[in-house]
Amino acid sequence: MVAQSRGFRGAAPATGGSLATKLFEINWLLPTLVGVLGLVGVTMIFSATDGVWRYGAFQHFVRVGACGLVMLVVALVDIRVWYRLAYPIYAVGLLLLVGVEFFGVEVNGSMRWLDFGVARLQPSEVMKPAIALALARYYHDLPSHRVSHIVGLIGSLILLALPMSLILRQPDLGTTLLLGTTGVVVIYLAGISWRVIGFASAFSIVGIPLFFKYGLKPYQQERVLTFLDPSRDPSGASYHITQSKIALGSGGVNGKGFMQGTQRQGEYVPENQTDFIFTVIGEEFGLVGGMLTITIYMAVIGVCLWLSLQCKEMFAKLLILGLTTTFTLYIFINLGMVMGLVPVVGVPLPLISYGGTVILAVMGGFGLILSAHLHRGVELPRSA
Repeated sequence: MVAQSRGFRGAAPATGGSLATKLFEINWLLPTLVGVLGLVGVTMIFSATDGVWRYGAFQHFVRVGACGLVMLVVALVDIRVWYRLAYPIYAVGLLLLVGVEFFGVEVNGSMRWLDFGVARLQPSEVMKPAIALALARYYHDLPSHRVSHIVGLIGSLILLALPMSLILRQPDLGTTLLLGTTGVVVIYLAGISWRVIGFASAFSIVGIPLFFKYGLKPYQQERVLTFLDPSRDPSGASYHITQSKIALGSGGVNGKGFMQGTQRQGEYVPENQTDFIFTVIGEEFGLVGGMLTITIYMAVIGVCLWLSLQCKEMFAKLLILGLTTTFTLYIFINLGMVMGLVPVVGVPLPLISYGGTVILAVMGGFGLILSAHLHRGVELPRSA
């Protein structure tokens, strides 16, 4: 676990220097892979909108470019700044979630957005990098002997429970589970004892059925039941999954060709610009295109894990691993959803699905990962 490597000292990096020096020392493989995924998104949104550039592909292209600049700016900021801002950023994210309760905009039956006139913001997406920052700061400051202590656990659980409860009310089950899983992974990596893990596992066995019965709304329960038995309502709750599988299967090995997808043209798969955009890739480029896309994602994850191994500070390591976990869960949940391996919960495919706040949050997260690696020689304060 990360907690066992507090004394680790990685290769000596530059801790300061000019802007040009920092730009040279950024690990450019990660931004390159991220940019490739963004261009894949532009191409597939262009296809999903029948080749009309202004219906989504152009906006996605602009967002990827603009958020790419944000990523680089975030990367160049000293990691000590992000360490100091970890709790304030978390607090801002929490306030935005509270704002949704009073001023949120309802779309498709869910109230998840704040409308600022020129743009809409989805605070739950902002909270994903914010929770990684907060938990990394929390466990960096927490003495190692208190990681498994009840007081230390309560602090981290409060940090998790506050945003999760607000997001679940929107309702957004997918983001709630994603946020919770990221938090659990960070807590585990911080060095929690196996005794606590065993107790938490036993509690989960009892708690999950109760949460299903009393914590989920009827339509969310229906999605879970549909996942377990897709044949129960093929024209209703099972429609998304059924059509998604047909689109993926019809692509075969090599696909039908760019913009030649009949399922897409017939608009059989709903939300094929956003949550179900992988069906467009599978139908038009087949197994080859789908596997190539997954390979690029795996390369991004591998680079992030490699960068974490070179960092010496607890905050930097946990920050990178927490953000990487969130990114990995995005991919796993979305692909599992379109393949019928997990229930439909409305999680986009990062950097490829259409959506501004998601791109900003993901690229901002990659900026934090690059900053942690770039400034890996910086010493951060630590509680005794």
